[in-house]
Amino acid sequence: MAVTSTSPVVADAKTYASLDSQLNDPTVPLDRRFRALFTLKSLNSSESVGIISKGFADDSALLKHELAYVLGQMRNPEALPTLVKVLETLDEDPMVRHEAAEAMGAIGLEQSLPILIQYRDTDASRAVRETCVLAIEKIEYEVSLRNGTATAEASSGPYTSVDPAPPVEQKEEKTTAELRAMLLDTELSLFKRYRAMFALRNRGDVESVLALAEGLHDESALFRHEIGYIFGQMQHPASVPALIKCLSNTSEEGMVRHECAEALGSIAEPECLEALKQFVNDPERVVRESCIVGLDMYEYETSGAFQYADGLTKAATEQQ
Repeated sequence: MAVTSTSPVVADAKTYASLDSQLNDPTVPLDRRFRALFTLKSLNSSESVGIISKGFADDSALLKHELAYVLGQMRNPEALPTLVKVLETLDEDPMVRHEAAEAMGAIGLEQSLPILIQYRDTDASRAVRETCVLAIEKIEYEVSLRNGTATAEASSGPYTSVDPAPPVEQKEEKTTAELRAMLLDTELSLFKRYRAMFALRNRGDVESVLALAEGLHDESALFRHEIGYIFGQMQHPASVPALIKCLSNTSEEGMVRHECAEALGSIAEPECLEALKQFVNDPERVVRESCIVGLDMYEYETSGAFQYADGLTKAATEQQ
């Protein structure tokens, strides 16, 4: 899920208690729990990390996946013990464990390398192994920047997310066709292919969207799921047919369909609403829940509301 928040960055103990009760009470509707989560992300404090970490006791793989994603986006090293524990929990859903590994890469500290190398080499889940590969290369890239052995490359353009790989440098002046070729070349490393992926995202035109859509046919579920995530960031109507087709494919991996559902909620075209309603009762829980969240995002995008992460507003209401 790609959400930008402009919430205030301070909160008192009562507000944190309210956010805790919103996020970690399984009787609270999932859409409200997500909004509380992204409010905690915007606060980015030790209290936020602690409250978010408690959420991994929940039984929703979708929620736990999102908890790990948010901890990575916060880039708070205090989250590392929680993320390591999640990665080490072998009976946890691979979708959650993959996100924990990706979050460790986003935080970018060398201390994470040994455990990432361990699971890169031994894990039974392909998605987890591939994520560890990406996280290791991302950390090595971050370390080279800090050591001065590499220079900062292209920014994430209009996006504020911490991505699994930096986009291909603009100074390389690659055409969209060349980036498409990199994206789809399975002989290249996954990290290089992701760099092409994020460069195409930053271009943001129809040609780039159509090139990215071809990535939804890749053999790697992790790769396909990242395409879905990127389409949610781009919010480009040209991606809607590919996203609906992917969501409608009941033989597709849940982690991929889930990203497509949330992306459709972000894009918020009328046909997105119909697709989300169609699969809101899907047999697979992660898809059902993603459609619920997607419908809430659709409502937000079409409401003109100031921000998605409105947990502070709800917290203040509860205190009155």
